[in-house]
Amino acid sequence: MDGQIVKFLNKTFMLAAILVVGILVFFVGQMVYQSKLLEQQNVNQVTVSGEGKVYVKPDIALVSLGVTTQSTTAADVTKNNTDKMNAVIEAVKALNIDEKDIQTTNYSLTPVYENYTIPVVPMVYSSIDSVGMKTGTTLKGYKLEQDIQVKIRDFTKIGDVLSQATAKGANLVGDLQFTIDNPEQFRDQARAKAIQQAKANAQNLAKESGVKLGKIINIYENYNPYPVAYSKALGIGGGNAESAPVVPIIQPGQQEIDVTINLTYQVK
Repeated sequence: MDGQIVKFLNKTFMLAAILVVGILVFFVGQMVYQSKLLEQQNVNQVTVSGEGKVYVKPDIALVSLGVTTQSTTAADVTKNNTDKMNAVIEAVKALNIDEKDIQTTNYSLTPVYENYTIPVVPMVYSSIDSVGMKTGTTLKGYKLEQDIQVKIRDFTKIGDVLSQATAKGANLVGDLQFTIDNPEQFRDQARAKAIQQAKANAQNLAKESGVKLGKIINIYENYNPYPVAYSKALGIGGGNAESAPVVPIIQPGQQEIDVTINLTYQVK
């Protein structure tokens, strides 16, 4: 019996010792890890930046075409607006604009209220002998606005799209901007220029300061696309060819793709 107790106590002490050793190893490992991490964080380092710019002629024009109508009933305003917008879309398609390049961006039906003020005449047997005024609001009708965005790939058709759309009833036209359909290839070019400039700046800095650069330990990129905006939304009267505006000659210009690169070097 005593031998079994001794064996049990020995096993218990052994397990306890193993547990203590494991805990010590864990804490020592954590201390070493934190020490290494702190050492890495305190490594001397320097950050340099470079900027790369690429100027590209836009190949896409985006324009917003909208129809807004108002009527006394929701059914009437919906029909009137739908008829006009369908006519606008058909006119745009007739200019060989692909259906996939026409996207509905807004469809909003809202009630329209009108404030009123009417005189209130007192009754014959009322103790009030002066005329009062009563104010309030009444439902006047409904307003529906629908907008589409058209992507124009042939810039020679911009004027035709605007004039034909307004002739068919579009009375909200604008937000014309120029952009690039696939900017990634040009972004890669700008990034390469930025990295090249950053490395050159790092070498010049090392030469002037007398320090020796180690390996690159961090890279940060900042990308700044600049779409070329032509105008904001413009309300105009539409509905017939005579009311269509005279469209000016529109120049797409160039779009600037700007990439900034920050390189962080270790300093030996």
